[in-house]
This record gives sequence, structure tokens and C-alpha cells, in this order.
Amino acid sequence: MTANPLPSAEREALVAAATAARENAAAPYSNFHVGAALLAGDGRIFGGCNVESASYGLTCCAERTAVFKAISEGVRSFRAVAVVTGADEPTSPCGACRQVLWDQCRDISVVMATTGGKLEETTLAALLPRAFEL
Repeated sequence: MTANPLPSAEREALVAAATAARENAAAPYSNFHVGAALLAGDGRIFGGCNVESASYGLTCCAERTAVFKAISEGVRSFRAVAVVTGADEPTSPCGACRQVLWDQCRDISVVMATTGGKLEETTLAALLPRAFEL
């Protein structure tokens, strides 16, 4: 749990947005559908889903999709990200997504949830200690 967890209404809205984004996932190879939602400093929420390619290196994770979407709209301030999967237990962002989130968002709240209702909240710093920085 974070030192300053999100208010329940914001957490619920973020998880709902990530759950909705998950419905758009294009995961024909892994069949692992992921939805993410990024909470901007101004309260807007940007959703993203994973989009796979037969050339796996070209696949884009849900978290990075949400970050790129927000950045492309001019947003530069963020408070939290939610990640929703259909796994039995909450799934954390992969290493590449952790780094991109750190680069663009710094130490935000990370809510990990399942479609079955399990939920965990932590911080990006806890998931990515000693993040790479220039």
C-alpha cells in the first residue's frame, strides 16, 4: 500500500477505465489481455490496451499505450496508473513499462487489479527501486 493511497472514488474510476480499455486489447498470440488507465494531474484519465505483433519486439503494452496517448495530448503531470488483467492475482507492469512510467510520471501510485476483483496498490518507486535516470 502507498503512504498516500488514492481516494476510493478515484481508484474505482481508474480501475473501471482500465477494465474498459482491456476490452480493446489485441492479444492474438499470448491471449493475455491487459488494460491500463493513467490518471493525469488535472483529473483526466487516459486508457490503453496491449497491442501485440507477430514480431514480439513490436508489441506495445497497455501501460505504455496509455502513457503515449496522454503525452501525445500534451499532458505532463500524472498521479496514478491502474493495470487490469484476467489473471488470478494482480499483475504488475513489466520492466519496460516501469521505466517508461518513471521517465514520464516519476513516483506515482500503481493500482494492480484483476477482473475477479482482487486489488493491490503500491508506488512506482517500490516496483522500480533505483530507476535509471539521466
